[in-house]
Amino acid sequence: MATFVLIHGMFHGGWCWKKVAPLLRSAGHEVYTPTLTGLGERVHLANPEVDLDTHIQDIVNLVMYEDLHDVILVGHSFGGSLAPAIVEKIPERIAHLVNLDGPLPENGKALKDLIGDTWGFFLQNAILPGDEGRIQPIADWTFGVSGTDLAWMQSKLTPHPLKPLITPLFFTNPLAHALPRTFISCTETRPSAEEVTAEEKKYAESGWSYRFIPTGHDAMITAPEALATVLLDLSRSNS
Repeated sequence: MATFVLIHGMFHGGWCWKKVAPLLRSAGHEVYTPTLTGLGERVHLANPEVDLDTHIQDIVNLVMYEDLHDVILVGHSFGGSLAPAIVEKIPERIAHLVNLDGPLPENGKALKDLIGDTWGFFLQNAILPGDEGRIQPIADWTFGVSGTDLAWMQSKLTPHPLKPLITPLFFTNPLAHALPRTFISCTETRPSAEEVTAEEKKYAESGWSYRFIPTGHDAMITAPEALATVLLDLSRSNS
């Protein structure tokens, strides 16, 4: 039996894994889908003091208080950048690190440094007067979701605390760096064999194995079976 901890991305919450978690559990695995402080059902806890350490500690505390070991830690989008910072704290509890279509973190850089012009767009379009400590969801962003799933998703999105996005991450723990890690790319246009080979090489240079799912950014909503298949395959590689 494997233990999965699934970390959501910006604006989301633990609710976004609703389709994936049952598939992993039905295969006999333990699954946790925490919501970071100030988001989702914990939006009432939002305040200007919620920072990167808060979000790291959210997950560290879950792992420690549930006494979890050999965790497959999966981070989606922003959660993919956050996950390595969590591993820095508790590498002995983690078996495999998975980044689901998120920016690869870089030592000394914050998420805002990794997303290019998108950060300027946030500053101009997603900060409300009187709520400067949070980034509002972007109404036009569908994350590749459509139909009734889109209506459901948009009804759940909440503003994201600002501080976790502007605080640099630092990676100094050699035990954390040595852990196996996998990047899962999600694009609706299937890459050619040559493109896949190039991506595999690029990620391998940074210590990541590479997988691909032909779907939009929110694969846990748009392609839950395909995502679960990849995660179950990774769990077998750790056994």
